[in-house]
Amino acid sequence: MPLPLYSSPRILAALAAAGLLLGSCSSPGNESQSIVAAAGPATPTSPLQVVAEFTGPQMVGVAVAPGGKIFACFPRWDYNPVYPIAVVGPNNTLTPYPNASWCTWTEAVKNEPQNHWICPQSVFADKAGMVWVLDAASPGFQGTVPGGPKLVKTDPKTGQVLLNVSFPASVVPTKSYLNDVRIDLQNNYAYITDSGTGAIVVVDLKTSKSRSLLGSHPSTKAEKGLVVKAAGHPMVDAQGRPAQINADGIALSTDNAYLYYCPLTGHTLYRIKTAALRDASLSETQLAQQVETVGKIPASDGLEIDAANNVYITSYEQSALLRRTPAGRIETVAKDARLQWPDTYSFAADGNLYVANSAIHKMPTWNKGVEQPHEPFRIFKMALPKKKAPSK
Repeated sequence: MPLPLYSSPRILAALAAAGLLLGSCSSPGNESQSIVAAAGPATPTSPLQVVAEFTGPQMVGVAVAPGGKIFACFPRWDYNPVYPIAVVGPNNTLTPYPNASWCTWTEAVKNEPQNHWICPQSVFADKAGMVWVLDAASPGFQGTVPGGPKLVKTDPKTGQVLLNVSFPASVVPTKSYLNDVRIDLQNNYAYITDSGTGAIVVVDLKTSKSRSLLGSHPSTKAEKGLVVKAAGHPMVDAQGRPAQINADGIALSTDNAYLYYCPLTGHTLYRIKTAALRDASLSETQLAQQVETVGKIPASDGLEIDAANNVYITSYEQSALLRRTPAGRIETVAKDARLQWPDTYSFAADGNLYVANSAIHKMPTWNKGVEQPHEPFRIFKMALPKKKAPSK
């Protein structure tokens, strides 16, 4: 069914007032009052191709499985999406993933938070072809639903749920917002950014046990005093408070040895050895000593790494896709006015780079309560020049 597929744009506020923080994604509901601006022209030399576009609801993530199947993520923020996780088909059509039941979050299923998408924030395809969904379970950023935060592994060929990791409140408290995830197949671990509390959550996928780490370290925190801008628009709320968003972007080096990450409100890229994150014997102080400052970067939402260990940056300040080379040089991959808050990357098996834009700077939160006109939420792709991996 083509989009728009979502309920009234302020349904989450009403649900919060009712104490439910629930919604339905089993029917389209009312059409949105979202204001869609006339589409801006592509930069003449832009390498970006539009794969799909939606007037709503707000999309934040994209993942491409090895077979070419495209997945999109629509969190329950200001809107109530019909399909929070969906397979993207021809002509902007969406199919609920893994099925309609998982996409339902209503009063009738409130006692089954582990088996329904509440507020999924990230969808990720690993190198073995499995698709993972990270559910922050904090609709409207109103706090985590008890029993709701989870990491779910699925088989995209069958839609079967293969693993369902629940996070205890001791690891993911009420103020947490699980943001992005990377899967380390070599060591059977998952690494997750928590942009709510400011931490890195690690998961032993063999046991489903998890730990929240670096919660007191500045690398996982928003840089104080920094006012970031998106396409020139200051990210300040109605009370005049600058956006202070903690650890967000995350990426694994090609050998799984290092985890790279950055706060969304920040201009610094960090990394840490994944072996240190997996070592439960390290004290908080010892672990903090393992954090490395990689260097300065433009403010970024999503990160990814290619075979040559270039770190790709979604520069929402510049409406651009950038990359930081191993030598520390910042290169422009694409700059296009249609990149209204580039959010999440995904590398496809055919070498194309996919990216989703989320227009976060157009949300009411950052515009004195009034949503601003925005272009459609789009999934783009572009071909990257083939480069040889650096010699050992």
